[in-house]
Order: sequence, then structure tokens, then C-alpha cells
Amino acid sequence: METRTFARMGRDVGVVGLGAWQLGADWGSVTEQDAHATLQAAADAGVTFFDTADVYGDGRSEQIIGSFLKDRPGITVATKMGRRVPQEPSAYTLDNFRAWTDRSRANLGVETLDLVQLHCPPSPVFAMDAVFDALDTLVQERRVAAYGVSVERVDEALTAIARPGVASVQIILNALRLKPLERVLPAAAAAGVGIIARVPLASGLLSGRYDEHTTFAPDDHRNFNRHGEAFDVGETFAGVDFATGLEAVRRLRPLVPAGASMAQFALRWIIDQPAVTVVIPGARDAGQARANAAAAGLAPLPESTHDAVRAVYDELVRPQVHDRW
Repeated sequence: METRTFARMGRDVGVVGLGAWQLGADWGSVTEQDAHATLQAAADAGVTFFDTADVYGDGRSEQIIGSFLKDRPGITVATKMGRRVPQEPSAYTLDNFRAWTDRSRANLGVETLDLVQLHCPPSPVFAMDAVFDALDTLVQERRVAAYGVSVERVDEALTAIARPGVASVQIILNALRLKPLERVLPAAAAAGVGIIARVPLASGLLSGRYDEHTTFAPDDHRNFNRHGEAFDVGETFAGVDFATGLEAVRRLRPLVPAGASMAQFALRWIIDQPAVTVVIPGARDAGQARANAAAAGLAPLPESTHDAVRAVYDELVRPQVHDRW
């Protein structure tokens, strides 16, 4: 698999990683056995970057990854912190950071976390010098090797990129969310900040497997967070109305190269963005993990295809999401 570099971390990772939200919660039930099989299949396919969070299953995702790492060294694990408490800027203190990272270190079974990210904190946090001083302290104390941020909004990403200690920015980027291409990716490339592209399949919309009759389990965020009832609505279907998303996918489907799936096409579109360090699709089983990793082996998409993706976005999706995030 092609590798790309987190310049401020000095780490190379496979361009397709694995998002481990599914292994913890909010996507329906996944057994521990199935979770281990998914991790194994991803690693065997060349995936060297796992992304998780302390809030996924209240630590279950971290614990599963930690047990897997005992027999599979050499994988970079990024976790996130900050969503297990009320979302007030005053909660982002050094003492809390120490407690949160200590819990993640225990869950993962490591002395030093490879990468810890603020988990979509309130916007004012990005302007607080004390927050980033505290993160620098975590590095000095060797609780973490590096830190980054996960963001909802473009302006949050740009503020973070200007911080000299920020190693990575995780942001929603997919064929239904193009705004980061305008300013975030160029700024990150210029600063040497890694870009982690999340929600790459728009919560499965871009897999092409859904239609108007598709239903989701009660404990699946695609059911309970359609309108942002539990967290930012942009995390579910990338904020696109389900019916609009289905129509966009129908128009994109003819662009899929022969021999590739719709999901692989969507992932290849992201890989074609040179400023992206790693894309982190989720997977519920080993087959999905292998198929996602195979997207890295597809040929780059022609410019005409990228133009067509933008045309669909501009007509159908831009009015709903472009100015919101």
C-alpha cells in the first residue's frame, strides 16, 4: 500500500487506515470476535493506522485495539479525548488531559499514546493558549508522542493548523463534503500538518448499498442522529439529507471504474487529494476491511471524473452543507 508521512510526527502510514468507531458503539452490535477479525484483515491488507476514541463504547474500541496490538506491533493508533464530559471550554485542562490520556493508555496497554486528538471540542477551545500549552506538557511527560485535533468546521481546522505543535487535523472529507479542498488542505500541506479524512463514505451513503427502503437499528446513529439529536448532524451522512444523498450517489455511480465498487471509488477520490495523509473508513467485518484497503491499489481517477464529482456536489449538495461547516 502507498504510504504517506505525518511530517510533524515523523511517521509513515498506509494511505488507507481504519476507523474504529464501529468496533465500539453507535453502528449496531459488533462482537469482540468480529472486531478482532476486522482488525486482523485490515492489518494483513497493509493498514498501519487505526483511529479510535475514548468515547467509542466508553473505551471498548480502545480495549479491543489494545488487545489486538499485543500480537501485532508496528501500527500507529490515534485516539481522541474530550467527549466524555459536558462540552464546556472550562473542561479542557491539564489535569483532565492527564486523566483522560491515562485512561486511554490503560485501555490500549501502552506507556505513550502515538497520537491523541481533541475530539471536536467547542470552537472557543481552539483559541485557548492554555489548552495547547497543556498538550505540549503531555508530550513533555511522554504520555503522548504527538497531538492533533478533530474538527467539525473549516475555520477550526485553519486555527489549529496555525498552532506549531499540532501534528494532525481530522476533518470530514468525501465526495459529498468538498469544502476542505478550498483552504484546509492547502494550508495543512504548507504547514506540514497531516490530514486525516474521516466519514469518507458519508456513513455508508457512498457505498451505494442504500435506497429509500433502507432502515437502521435503533442503536445506529444513522437512525437516532438524523437531525443532530445526539451530536453534530454533520457526522451522520456528512450532514446531507438522506434522500438528497441517494440521488447524488445515483448520479455518481456511472463514474465508478470497471472492477471497482462504489465505496472503493469514493475512497480513491479522497486518496487522489495529495494533501490527505490517511483516510479512515470504518468496517464492520473482515471483508469490508479488505475491500477498503484495496482502494489504494486503484489507478488515480481522471480529471474528468473529479470534475463530474464537483458538478454533482455543486448542484445537489452544496446548498445543504457548504456554508454550514
